[in-house]
Amino acid sequence: MHIAVIGTGYVGLVTGACFADFGMRVTCVDKDQDKINSINAGRMPIYEPGLDALVAKGVREGRLEFSTDVRGTVAQSLVVFLAVGTPPSGDGSADMSQIDEVAYEIAKALNGYKVIVTKSTVPVGAASRIKKIIEENKAMPSRFSVAANPEFLREGAAINDFMRPDRVVIGCTDDEAVAILKDIYRPLYLLETPFVITTPESAEMIKYASNAFLATKVSFINEISGLCELLGADVHDVAKGMGMDVRIGSKFLHPGPGFGGSCFPKDAQALVALGRSVNYDVRIVEAALRVNECQKDSIIDRIRRRDRRHKRSAVDQDNRRPPRGGSQNSSLRSGCHGVRASFFDRCRILRGRIRGRSRRRWTCRRYRVEPVSPPRYGSPQATDARAKHY
Repeated sequence: MHIAVIGTGYVGLVTGACFADFGMRVTCVDKDQDKINSINAGRMPIYEPGLDALVAKGVREGRLEFSTDVRGTVAQSLVVFLAVGTPPSGDGSADMSQIDEVAYEIAKALNGYKVIVTKSTVPVGAASRIKKIIEENKAMPSRFSVAANPEFLREGAAINDFMRPDRVVIGCTDDEAVAILKDIYRPLYLLETPFVITTPESAEMIKYASNAFLATKVSFINEISGLCELLGADVHDVAKGMGMDVRIGSKFLHPGPGFGGSCFPKDAQALVALGRSVNYDVRIVEAALRVNECQKDSIIDRIRRRDRRHKRSAVDQDNRRPPRGGSQNSSLRSGCHGVRASFFDRCRILRGRIRGRSRRRWTCRRYRVEPVSPPRYGSPQATDARAKHY
């Protein structure tokens, strides 16, 4: 089976490499010729442990290739995965311009039955929108199906998450398309991976609701942390005791600067914007976002108080889910005016050791920022062992 993956960002590149490892013939497409040349030369545009080796294996075995020709790749493929960006627009909603552009290109390339699948995080109703664009612009009267297959990849553990997922969500009302997608994921049946077969709208909502819930969990424990500080309780013991309840779980119960990165803030804001579009207030998610903003101010106040006593402070950015490939957003750094603070990102430090490069330095207005060794990540021996593991 020939598969096209449009977009070679984080999701697209990992998806294409893993499908090729499943035994599929995959062509990853991107309009950026320089990026394609870089990948063909063995230089990955992102950092993900093991991705370069997986891509090299797929290319070497002839199952993975890269191109800038969208229409030619779509014409020779049975299944087309959309993995282009949906960045936030001014009102917090997802910007669908790249999805619309790709849908138009697919319409012009239709030459037979195709299954069009969204891997990108898209708002509810995106599948219907894509279907309408293709119907209105297709060059010939070809059949096609549109499905939603959201990704649940963690940065730094994306390959393992793809190969051993907690679940595979397929949103489609066409039985033929569902059977084709199940066949693509056939290797996961050996692991008894659960499949959720539902409508496209429900699949799209599952992605948003999952990330919004985890973001809410982070904000909740940060609220409890502030209360514990005033009452003399230890929030770490509280979180540990809560996490032992299987109904709650221990993941994402780690107090800190709040959630950040490329997913949680964007998806939570998009869910709130989605509610506004139908005159519905998603109040819990709105509260989680407000708490997250307040938590940043709270952390800055603590840094200022500590800085007066100890002259320098360290802030662990990696509050979300170690190990991962990117740092949190820069809102904490931009708010530390007048404070000498040292920020470190565990994955950046680890990456520097693996690649033998010096740690990256940031400079910001009115204070100096430099990575420091993580105080709560474990002993140097444990960190070195972790570096060897990757």
